[in-house]
Amino acid sequence: MQENHITREILDSAYKVHSALGPGLLESAYEACLAYELTKKGFKVEVQKPLPLIYEEVKLDCGYRLDLLVEDKVIVELKTVDFFNDVHIAQVLTYLKFSEKHIGLLINFNVKSLKDGIKRLAL
Repeated sequence: MQENHITREILDSAYKVHSALGPGLLESAYEACLAYELTKKGFKVEVQKPLPLIYEEVKLDCGYRLDLLVEDKVIVELKTVDFFNDVHIAQVLTYLKFSEKHIGLLINFNVKSLKDGIKRLAL
């Protein structure tokens, strides 16, 4: 399955969740509902997937976790913040680099209109 199709389906599901719940909840609530919606659509979804940091020959299990990994291709990082800042973007780019994935979605559910809370990032 191509990454563009996967990202469209993730965003479609995120819109559905945001329409039903609105802003103001904890990140974990949106994470569970989005994972549920994607699983209903038949996607392989890993929640809170550990991501080790590998430095030369040292593997560090530092507690980094991907909010969602969909179809082993697309990283989804969820936020409930007033606005994105550079650290949020850097976080997703770092996850893409460490995981050797190419596409990441940064989704902020704490917005009135979800279209204002989406960033697609690529390496």
